[in-house]
This record gives sequence, structure tokens and C-alpha cells, in this order.
Amino acid sequence: MEIYHGSLEIISTPEVRISNRTLDYGNGFYTTTSYDHAEKWVLRHKKDKEKPNKGYVNVYEIDIELVKEDKNTLWFDKATEEWVDFVYSNRNDKQFTHNYNFVYGPVANDKVYAAFSLFESSFIDKQTLIKELRTYTLVDQLLFHTPESLSKLVFKEAKEILL
Repeated sequence: MEIYHGSLEIISTPEVRISNRTLDYGNGFYTTTSYDHAEKWVLRHKKDKEKPNKGYVNVYEIDIELVKEDKNTLWFDKATEEWVDFVYSNRNDKQFTHNYNFVYGPVANDKVYAAFSLFESSFIDKQTLIKELRTYTLVDQLLFHTPESLSKLVFKEAKEILL
């Protein structure tokens, strides 16, 4: 199956990178099955005039069955209590780490994160958050967390996005 990664660069050889900010599933290389989501990421990150006037949707091929069969994969089909706990830990507990090769599930994008912030601030409980999230159309993400996981990814092309 095809998966995508939006970037201001062509990334033919992805790497597991340590982020300078907290992310839903921890450090690694993030992809999605949504071309539109990857393209929107590119367009959203062109705010600095010093950055190039183009970006890329990098296209990869992955055998999703290999991901699902990997004993070291964490898979969330939808927002669940376990998903909330996992995202919360990654975003808020600086000591939290995990050793999964792959993590798949919903993106806590800006709209989702607004609801998630209400939970983090104790304005709503976990069940209310999950109920709210079930009304959203959630985009997915697939994290490649280890060099071993990245070895399963095949670069196909980079589609230029003019900014």
C-alpha cells in the first residue's frame, strides 16, 4: 500500500529522528495513508519566507500485512482509552518511552488536539473525550519508530507541492 510523508525536503532515505517537541507516538518517522493530510502538512509549514517555495509529498510503499504481523506493533483502529493513555504519555511524560517498531492509529491533529487539551486540563474526562472524538473523521498515522521498521519502507517518488 502507498503511504505519504509531507516535508519541505525530498526524503528518499527516512531516518528515526529525535524531535524537539512532544509527538503523539514518540520519536520516529511519521507517515499517513492520506495524501491530502501529507499535502496539508507541507502547506501549513510554509510560513517562513526563508524556507523554500516548494515542498514535497514523499510517497512510499509498505506491505501493511508485515506491519500488522510484526509482534512489536501497537495498532489503534480508533480512539480508545488505550490510545488516549498512549498519546497522553507521549505528549506529557518526559520519562515515557516505548520500544514498538510501528505504531498505527488516529492523528491528534489541531481539531483533535483542542479536544485532547480539554482532557489534559481536566475539563473533560476520558470517556467524554473519546465520545467527542468519535464524532470526528480522524486521519491516520503510521510511526516508524526503529531503524528495523524503516527497512520495510520503499521510497517511490516525491511529488512537488508549490507553496
